[in-house]
Amino acid sequence: MQHEVFIRFGIFLGLFAILAAIEVAAPRRKRRQTRTARWSTNWCMTLVNTATLRAMAVFLPLLAVGAAADAQFNGWGLFNLVGLPVWIEVVLAMLILDFAIWLQHLITHRVPLLWRLHRVHHADVDIDVTTAIRFHPIEIALSMVLKIGLVYLLGPAAIAVILFEILLNGTAMFNHANIKLPLAVDALVRCVLVTPDMHRVHHSVHRHEHDSNYGFALSIWDRVFGTYIAQPAQGHDKMAIGLQWQDTRPSKLGWSLRLPFFRQ
Repeated sequence: MQHEVFIRFGIFLGLFAILAAIEVAAPRRKRRQTRTARWSTNWCMTLVNTATLRAMAVFLPLLAVGAAADAQFNGWGLFNLVGLPVWIEVVLAMLILDFAIWLQHLITHRVPLLWRLHRVHHADVDIDVTTAIRFHPIEIALSMVLKIGLVYLLGPAAIAVILFEILLNGTAMFNHANIKLPLAVDALVRCVLVTPDMHRVHHSVHRHEHDSNYGFALSIWDRVFGTYIAQPAQGHDKMAIGLQWQDTRPSKLGWSLRLPFFRQ
């Protein structure tokens, strides 16, 4: 608990550097915009989101990991009532949290007000490792509030929440990365985890495709609930990414932060 923030940040930076290097050496798709324009905006949004969460911590001193420790100390939540072995509790908690993220993602596509926020993520005209960190701060804040509530209901061990956050951040960067796995490897990996080719379908400009493949970590939920599409209709090289009506303005930070308030 004492050093979990530094451990998570170190893993995040390490994975980011590895995936970014692979994108440079062997990109899956040609870029429509330069890295300089997009990356600066996407990283600035991450800084804004970090500041938002820090501000929330003033009013909600216990964010997700802290909420788990607080629930455990007070004996709150399902897992603190049933007393399962730690390893079973960790596995079940990670499965439940991943399903909750999948369901939240689906809801952001189905509820118009939430879609206004979430489309900031989809507005990126290229998709690469930085797309994984491109979210509107209001969406990040709402997501954290929901996560805290779920943690209190479940009462998982803090280590389960830490491991889940590491898994979620790592797989999100992996499946947004502009890289290509060998077909045999992709087919094997996507039996468990969401691969770049699987998630790229979700960023298609076509509504029926971006309303599919909602998973960030595990691929099972889309298969179980019938929202899985294996490949884009136009193929990965020719498919258009982003929103149908947009242009190159998503590379501008101010435009991206104002996007939820546009009428389109």
